[in-house]
Amino acid sequence: MCGIIGYCGHRPAVPLVLEGLKRLEYRGYDSAGLAFLQVSRLEIIRSEGKLSNLEEKVAETANTFAPISIGHTRWATHGLPVEKNAHPHKSNNGSLAIVHNGIIENFQELKDELAAKGYVFYSETDTEVLANLIADELDILLVQAHQKTFAQNSPEYVQNAQNSPLQYLELAEKAFASALKKAHGAYAVVLLSPLIPQHILAARLSAPLLMGIGIGEYFVASDVPAFLPYTRDVIFLDDREYVVISAGGYSVKNLFSAECVQKEVHHIPWDLQGAAKDGYKHFMLKEIMEQPKVLQDCLVGRLQNDSVCLPELDALPVPDSIRIIACGTSYNAGLWSQYYLEQFAKIPVTVEIASEFRYRKPILNKNELILVISQSGETADTLGALRLCREQGYPTVGICNVLGSSVAREASACLYTQAGPEISVASTKAMLSQMVVLLLLALYYGQRKQLSAPYAEILQELKALPGVLEKALPTMREKAKHFAYQYAFARSFFYLGRGTAYALALEGALKLKELSYIHAEGYATGEMKHGPIALIDPEFPSFALAFDDENFGKVRSGILEVKSRQGRVIALLQEGTSLENDDLWYIPQTKLPEFLALPAMQLFSYEMADYLGKDVDQPRNLAKSVTVE
Repeated sequence: MCGIIGYCGHRPAVPLVLEGLKRLEYRGYDSAGLAFLQVSRLEIIRSEGKLSNLEEKVAETANTFAPISIGHTRWATHGLPVEKNAHPHKSNNGSLAIVHNGIIENFQELKDELAAKGYVFYSETDTEVLANLIADELDILLVQAHQKTFAQNSPEYVQNAQNSPLQYLELAEKAFASALKKAHGAYAVVLLSPLIPQHILAARLSAPLLMGIGIGEYFVASDVPAFLPYTRDVIFLDDREYVVISAGGYSVKNLFSAECVQKEVHHIPWDLQGAAKDGYKHFMLKEIMEQPKVLQDCLVGRLQNDSVCLPELDALPVPDSIRIIACGTSYNAGLWSQYYLEQFAKIPVTVEIASEFRYRKPILNKNELILVISQSGETADTLGALRLCREQGYPTVGICNVLGSSVAREASACLYTQAGPEISVASTKAMLSQMVVLLLLALYYGQRKQLSAPYAEILQELKALPGVLEKALPTMREKAKHFAYQYAFARSFFYLGRGTAYALALEGALKLKELSYIHAEGYATGEMKHGPIALIDPEFPSFALAFDDENFGKVRSGILEVKSRQGRVIALLQEGTSLENDDLWYIPQTKLPEFLALPAMQLFSYEMADYLGKDVDQPRNLAKSVTVE
């Protein structure tokens, strides 16, 4: 869930690693640290809190011009977010340091075994256990090779490693692989050691890790922005692969066999400008305002003569049913699509929370398609669900935003959302792009089944949406500011919707919780009378979505029920409709109002959080890519 970067090359590594960690801040973190080799001496600098604290410590350290370094931003899983738990973690004997994302599930058993051997632990983390496990494996191999072990930084230690670098590299690789075979769970781990002062080792299992290929320099990182100013050529590591990098080159190997693996080099099409704020106060605001372009980009190449082209799926049969599996915002997008898939494709749809699906022994239907949705393509629970279904022989389709991600590589087919880099932790344009792809999927299957439906009319509405949204966004933002200032007193909120608006109500509540820390709940409007309405009072407002469809009258009745109990309501309507309420928010008339209502709710949450002084781009306790269960 955190940020990793490692560098070997011809540049001063420490400032480069710090710069890379800044570009990974969007992933969420609560402490940070780095390690580097200075004349074969292992140096570690760590701090709790923001990267500015780490930068201050680095500035106090002389001679930080080493050409090799690893860095990490940590989101706490084991132990409090304090300096002693920050990464990198060093082994007891000082022979190595590692940074690590993921969770070692059997860390307590490993810790007990190491403690029995005399190892001492100074943190509460599973990562320190892994560091000592690797060191222990290396010590065993050194003894077997009749090598003497030396105290950290002693002249003998340094001289011995320099005199036999290839032998030490071979032993370090074996120890690294042996330890990781004993570690159960998920990891992206990067190792730095004075024993192999020219090299970095890195490996992955169920946690994102990739390489950047430069000229006379190489990178490992948890995401592309970490090294994007230096190269756009990337290798995506697969599970149970490890890589050895130095300034002179790299090799990717299988963790179990140590055999070299040939990997394809991918070129990333977007540049650093795509991840810059472009004058906006926050990345989130920029990404909300980018959504007209996102709509347009999602349609490129997918429409032809009023029909939908999804060649990625042409080889797969039309399913009898679809099982959508996702988490968080992606789950809300999937729930929204259920209405359109059943309406336009006449395919029954079940929508599942990935973390629940995996652990209840699900019964799948014959000829069922598994559709997984993940912005990053690395969401741990979603990936686990995909693998479970794939092992049972079911076709799997991924919807994700990241080229070469685990979902993209492991699914039978992948539909990319083309949203570009999304930096703010709270997802905005990613969901809108998922909705576009899901709507196209509904139309695509309906056309393949040769059903009778107004497909051409819907596609014309969809084509017009980028222009409609771009024109509407400035007014939406002003309205969002107005209501945010007016309702900033609230400590709880209801979001209400029926039909396709129900899933959006869930998403609106999620965004308000994420950004402003105001408690909010999304409800199907008809469910209010079955209990939740007991909470309504003048201090507990509601945000109601009242689209101009067959549910409008019922939503109006729900709003009146709230108002009759002295509840205040913000009602989001389409132009040409009206109801009895003080706070009305109009969006343009369209047959696809969800694509306008979603940005409106995002702007409301953004303006509320900004007005209340919250950290909009990096809300507390959250991480961008949830790569642990």
